[in-house]
Amino acid sequence: MVRSDALQYFVDTAFVAFDRFSHDLRSRRSIIQLFAQAEVPGPERTTAGSRLPVCSYLGPALAEETVPSTLRNLVERFKAIEPLLEWRLKSNPDPSASSNFRDGHANAMILGPGGIEDRNDLWLGVTLMAPRVRYPDHDHPPEETYLVLSHGEFKQADKDWFSPGTAGSFYNPPGIKHAMRSLDAPLFAFWALLVDQTHH
Repeated sequence: MVRSDALQYFVDTAFVAFDRFSHDLRSRRSIIQLFAQAEVPGPERTTAGSRLPVCSYLGPALAEETVPSTLRNLVERFKAIEPLLEWRLKSNPDPSASSNFRDGHANAMILGPGGIEDRNDLWLGVTLMAPRVRYPDHDHPPEETYLVLSHGEFKQADKDWFSPGTAGSFYNPPGIKHAMRSLDAPLFAFWALLVDQTHH
C-alpha cells in the first residue's frame, strides 16, 4: 500500500513538529512509537471531505501572522490535505461544555478511525474551536500528546487551567480527565494518540 504524496508530506512534517516541540519524555516516547507505526500506510480515502460552519475559522486560525514561523511548513502541509477531512461534532458532550460548544467546535481525524487513512492503531487529528468555547471534560484510554498552534487554555484532572502557548505541547496520561477552551481567538490544535491494542 502506498500513501499519497500530500499525506506522506504531512505525516513527515507532523512528526518533525511533534518531535521538536514535545519536551515531556513520555510525549517523546509516545510520538516516536506512534510515527514508527505510521510508517506502514493504511487504506487511504481519496474522496472529498466535508466541512462544518465553524470551519469558517480555519482561515483566521491558520493565518500567517498567527502561526509561528517554525510551524508554517506544517500548516501548509495541513492545508494541502484539509479538503479530504471529514469534520465532525463531538457526540454526547459532558455538561461541562459551554452553551455554544455544539456550533463552536469541530474535530477531524487525519490518521485513525474515519480519517483520511482509516486505521485503529493510532489517532492523529485536529480540533478547531471558535472564540470563547469550552470543550467538555472527557477522557480516553490512549495516552495523548497535543501540539497547539494558537492561544488557548487546557485543563488536566483537578488542576488549574494552563496555556501552553503557540507551538506549545503537553502530554495527557492514559485515562486522565482533560478539557480545553478558546479565548478571544480561535483555538487550533493537533493531537496524537497511541492506541493500546488491548483496548480493541
